[in-house]
Amino acid sequence: MDRPLDEGFRRARTIKRTAAWGGGAAAALAVFLLAPGWISPSISHSRIRTARVDTGPIEAVVEASGIVVPEVEEVVSSPVDARVVRILARAGAELTPGQALVELDARESALAVDRLSQNLALKANAQEKTRLELQRSLNDLDSQARLKDLQLQSYRSQLARNRALSKEGLISEEVLKQSELAEAQAVVELKKIQAERENAERMTRATLDGLGLEMRTLAKEVEEARRQLTLASPKATRRGVLTWSLSEEGIAIRKGDVIARIADLSSFRVDATLSDVHAKRVSGGLPVIVRVGEEALEGVVSTVLPTIRNGVMTLQIALTQKSSPLLRSNLRVDAFIVTGRRAKALRIRRGPFAGGEGPADVFVVRDGRGVRTRVELGIAGLDDYEVVSGLAEGDEVIVSDMKDYLHLREIRIK
Repeated sequence: MDRPLDEGFRRARTIKRTAAWGGGAAAALAVFLLAPGWISPSISHSRIRTARVDTGPIEAVVEASGIVVPEVEEVVSSPVDARVVRILARAGAELTPGQALVELDARESALAVDRLSQNLALKANAQEKTRLELQRSLNDLDSQARLKDLQLQSYRSQLARNRALSKEGLISEEVLKQSELAEAQAVVELKKIQAERENAERMTRATLDGLGLEMRTLAKEVEEARRQLTLASPKATRRGVLTWSLSEEGIAIRKGDVIARIADLSSFRVDATLSDVHAKRVSGGLPVIVRVGEEALEGVVSTVLPTIRNGVMTLQIALTQKSSPLLRSNLRVDAFIVTGRRAKALRIRRGPFAGGEGPADVFVVRDGRGVRTRVELGIAGLDDYEVVSGLAEGDEVIVSDMKDYLHLREIRIK
């Protein structure tokens, strides 16, 4: 038969249960309050890089991708229509002045020289023949003029005798009149012959001058054809490296076709490309810093090509040290075009913590923690960013890549 529990026992059991529940609740509350501190994200100081905000000059730069190319590249073209007989130098060969590149079959050019030479000889023969014919015509006119002059002298002598006889009444007026007419006719005929002789002489000079001009033109054509024939084996005109050449023997090429390209590797320039969004900021004459590995070379924008293709603009950079041992043909480099400069500004070392100008979230080191801070960055220099707002001189900033922690307000630094 059940009996009621003792009152003291029940009171002790209730107190024990209450104490157990209270202890559990207190433990749970302690875990709730202290857990964030125990599990707060942290990062090792050895894994980050920091920099302090300082004051100094900063230059605004636009970054471009560049490639080193020879400053001078000569294009060798075929001087004649020909067939490639033999290739004497292959791409990559180092050339000396006068070294033959290819051997061409130039028989057609040789025939052209012979044909022009024959035409020149025929023209010279025609000139001599014309000169002789015109000289003969002048000689005939000279003979006619001399005969007519003798006839005129005879008529004048006869006229003088008739005039003397007419005064003495020994001849009639009719005979005297005929003598006067004969003398006048001889004068007219002599003048006509002299005029024909002058015209023939002028015509002779004009004809010979025309033939001479044709001969000089043909002589120049013969000289040019012979010069091109001597170029049938194109040669290097400078010391350099053969960057490209024909690779097939036996192919036919036309006059003006490219045979080879020779690069002078004693001096270089940089061809750079960048987005056309920077078109208004980039112009000729701007200074440029070219990074070759860890080294830097100075230069200047020499040419901005007017054509923009697929949103990309191209420019050429003339280097101050064109023959630097750091340079190699087709070497890829980074080019930083200086578009502006501030003599004094707050600045922070560049790093992957920010992508460029504009607002950014950075972690400022304070009391062993990185505190996320909103800042405004200005112009981007080669090595620094300008700090417009959000930081003060002396602040220590994590400049490593922190994108995985940007959702946190702060992070412990161990």
